[in-house]
Amino acid sequence: MGRVRHTRLRPARHHFSYASYFLMLPLRRLREQPCAALHRNGFGWLSFHDADHGDGGPDCLHWLDALLAREGIDDATGEVWLHCLPRVLGYAFKPVSFWYCERADGALAAIVVEVNNTFGERHCYLLQGAQLGRELRAHKVFHVSPFCRVGGHYRFRFMHAWQAGRARTVARIDHHDEAGALLETSVSGELQPLSERSARAAFLAMPWLSAAVMARIHWQALRLWLKRVPFFRKPAEPPRFLTR
Repeated sequence: MGRVRHTRLRPARHHFSYASYFLMLPLRRLREQPCAALHRNGFGWLSFHDADHGDGGPDCLHWLDALLAREGIDDATGEVWLHCLPRVLGYAFKPVSFWYCERADGALAAIVVEVNNTFGERHCYLLQGAQLGRELRAHKVFHVSPFCRVGGHYRFRFMHAWQAGRARTVARIDHHDEAGALLETSVSGELQPLSERSARAAFLAMPWLSAAVMARIHWQALRLWLKRVPFFRKPAEPPRFLTR
């Protein structure tokens, strides 16, 4: 279980925080040891579909390995952890997913940040030389919100820790433009083993999660419009699928 937080600093201050849940999937291990509770490419309370990620193909791990190879990253041979929203009763919209790509010794080789917008477009940011707790930056080139220009840069920070015997993860994405900090966002939560029981408990706690993600996006957009935050038309997609 986790929480999504979002704060806009200007021109009107705007904040929201929602309870949520997500998957943290060890994709290489799952290739050898499938998890029945995941309902991979099938239907269940919660499920995971490879086609929701990467190039939409049948094996998202194969896509990721090919992407890293094209970018000259040949040491990400360890586990690949995919932090993403599940499908709930067969439906999902995934605004952002994080691929933690480890070396054989468990150290991070890279992180891929996969972003989807409500226009059905997808873009990835490749963060090489990633370290937990270290700030990483990338130029913003992909349209996400009509209340933000495509420009400036993202500041990422990823943290994993143990608290009271449980693993906790935090992913922060802050957007800065020419005037400074504009948006501060984070996704955080505690990890627990995935089982039919834990999947059912998460579903019963928030059976509307997937639909709520899309509904909340539009509700928050309405609130920003009522606050007279400037609106920007969607530009063309960036020429490349990947920003490094």
